[in-house]
Amino acid sequence: MQLQLIELYLLVCHLYDTQPVLQFQRLRHVKPQFTDQELVTIYLFGHLQGFFTMRQSYDHIRHQWHEWFPHLPSYQAVNHRLNALAPAFELLVDALLQKANRRLSLTDDRIIDSVPVILARSSRATTARVAREIADKTFCASKNLWYYRVKLHVQAVRRCHLLPLPERIYVTEASCHDLRALRQMNLQLGKCALFADKAYACQETKADFDKAGTALATPTKKQKHQPLEQTDSSWSKFVSSMRQPVESLFNWVIEKTGIQHAAKVRSTDGLFVHCYGKLAVACVLLVFYP
Repeated sequence: MQLQLIELYLLVCHLYDTQPVLQFQRLRHVKPQFTDQELVTIYLFGHLQGFFTMRQSYDHIRHQWHEWFPHLPSYQAVNHRLNALAPAFELLVDALLQKANRRLSLTDDRIIDSVPVILARSSRATTARVAREIADKTFCASKNLWYYRVKLHVQAVRRCHLLPLPERIYVTEASCHDLRALRQMNLQLGKCALFADKAYACQETKADFDKAGTALATPTKKQKHQPLEQTDSSWSKFVSSMRQPVESLFNWVIEKTGIQHAAKVRSTDGLFVHCYGKLAVACVLLVFYP
């Protein structure tokens, strides 16, 4: 456990040393005794120990590892500073994924899908006001509930017998259709296959990808008044089997980080830290503990 904490700290310090933009965050302030590198480290370390909230991580560090962080400030100060570190977590995610691309054996197939991050549900969804710049209210017909949430759109690389590795992550409001998000992401994938569900089925979009050499593969969409037996079920089953690993990836990230539940988030900055911070934890696990 001590070795893991040291490795995380060195990883974060390397990120700050190689990303000058993170150093500029402190140019207007006195350099604190408790550094941003230490703060990012205890966030990641706490999650790896199974503590999904900053309160739990803070208490664990204060009681078990205080001699390693002698200048640890109050929880309120830690939480306030954490909300300013979303860019650090976003850059950490990018750095880890680039490292993974060099180290791991990847296929040419890509998968894309989205997963919701929920801030409020049911009656609370109507009165929720947190992060209104990016979050909004949508209705889930399958559960007959209103949700106040955002969407994480993830484009990932398929790996043989392993979880897919994210390549591109994009955050939108929950009401943003997956197809619109795909167009906004402006993916430049080259010659490969991109597997997606029926929400991404669009002849115009497929033609645009074809011009770039990317085969957009979606299940056969049943046309209006078309008998079910006339649809190509074998193709749909194949596409579904190819994109199933991304569902496994989402379930794994939710289990390991609790990313889908953001009821304690109280600001837009806090929401971005919640999303990218937990994705950084997932990337650490994928890269160093596959």
